[in-house]
Amino acid sequence: MTGKTIVLGIGGGIACYKIADLASKITQNGADVHAVLTHSATKFIAPLTFQALTHNPALSSLWSEENNLESGKSAGMPHIALADGADLILIAPATADLLARLAGGLGDDLLTTLVLATRAPVAIAPAMNPTMLAHPATQKNLETLRALGYRIIEPDEGRMACEHIGSGRLPETAELLAHIEAILFPNLDLAGKTVVITAGPTRESLDPVRYLTNRSSGKMGYALAEVAARRGAKVTLVSGPTNVQTPQKVEKIGVETALQMLEATQNAFQSADIMIAAAAPADFRARCIEPQKIKRGACKTAEISLIANPDIVAQCAANKRAGQIVVGFAAETQNLMKEARKKLNSKNLDAIVANDVTQAGAGFDVETNRVTWITAQTAQEWPLATKTEVAARIWDEILKF
Repeated sequence: MTGKTIVLGIGGGIACYKIADLASKITQNGADVHAVLTHSATKFIAPLTFQALTHNPALSSLWSEENNLESGKSAGMPHIALADGADLILIAPATADLLARLAGGLGDDLLTTLVLATRAPVAIAPAMNPTMLAHPATQKNLETLRALGYRIIEPDEGRMACEHIGSGRLPETAELLAHIEAILFPNLDLAGKTVVITAGPTRESLDPVRYLTNRSSGKMGYALAEVAARRGAKVTLVSGPTNVQTPQKVEKIGVETALQMLEATQNAFQSADIMIAAAAPADFRARCIEPQKIKRGACKTAEISLIANPDIVAQCAANKRAGQIVVGFAAETQNLMKEARKKLNSKNLDAIVANDVTQAGAGFDVETNRVTWITAQTAQEWPLATKTEVAARIWDEILKF
C-alpha cells in the first residue's frame, strides 16, 4: 500500500476499537493513514490512539487548531486537504446516525463534509444493533448510499456488545483489509466473462402455511457473486429466499422452488462461460400441495408423499458446450471425499467444492468455511477462512482451466 493515502472515518460505536488494529496494519503496509473521528467516536476511543498508530494527527472537528495540515490553498480546511489527497475513504464503524447523515448529504461535521468534498472511492462498513440495522429507515439509507456509488461492506453476524445476536457486527481486520486492497488494487482477471451462480435454499410448499427447506443461508453463493463482480465478470445470481444483501453490480433473479431455480439457471447458463452451483435446492417436493392448511386434529402421525426434484447442476452440465465450465458443491456429513468424487464424475462437473458441514465453522449460516477443492486430477484441502476468502480462491482455481 506504499504511496496510497487512506482516510479512516470512525463512527461512534463500540466497534471502533477494532479500527485501531486496522489503522496499525495498513500503516505497517506502507499507507499514509489519516483518522477522522466523529464527536461520538471520541467517547469510545481517544484520537491520540490513532495519532500514535498512524503518525498523523487524528482529527475530530472542523474547528481544531490541529487542522492546519497544509500551508497552501487548503490551509485551515482539512475536509478539502484530506478529500483531495485521499485514494480511499473507509468509514468504519458506520452507525445508523452516520448512515442517515451520509445518505441525506449532510455536512455537519468534519467526516461528512470530507465525504461530500472527495472524488475518491468511499467504502462504508455499517455496525450496529441487529434491530437498528433491520429498521426500514436504515435499509433505505443503505439503498441510497449504494445508489450514490458508495461501496457497502456487509456486516457479519454474531453476538453483539448489547448481547443481541444477529447481523450487525463489524467485520474482522483481515476482511476489511481485503476490501481495501480490492478497491485500491482492482484485479479484473474475470473481465469479459459471463457467470451464473446459484445460491441459498429453496422452499417446497406442503400447504399454504408450511414448506420444506434447509439451513442454507446463501452466504457462500453471494460471496462468490461479489468477488466475481469485483473482478470484472458479468454476474447473474439465481437465489432462493435469503436475508443476504445482493452485491453491487450483480443481477439477481429471485426464485422460491427448485423448479423455478432450474428454469432460471438453464436460461442464464445458455450465454454463460462459467456456472457455480452453490445453492442447496430441495431434493424433494410434495407430490400434491394441499389447498388448505393441513390440520393435526386427533392424528398422531401424518404421511406426505414426496417426489424428487430435478438435479439442477447435473442437467446444466449435461448440456454444456465446449469451453463452458461447471463447478458444483457437495455439503456432506460423512464420507466427504467419496461422495464428492461420485458427484464430480456422475454429474459431468469440472470441479467440486466439498465441505463437511459437521465441522466447526464449516456448516450452514456461518461466516467461514473449510472446503476441499476437487478436480479429476487433484484434491486440495484448504484451511478455515472467511467465505469471501474462499470465494476468491475458488475463482483463482477456475481461471486455471
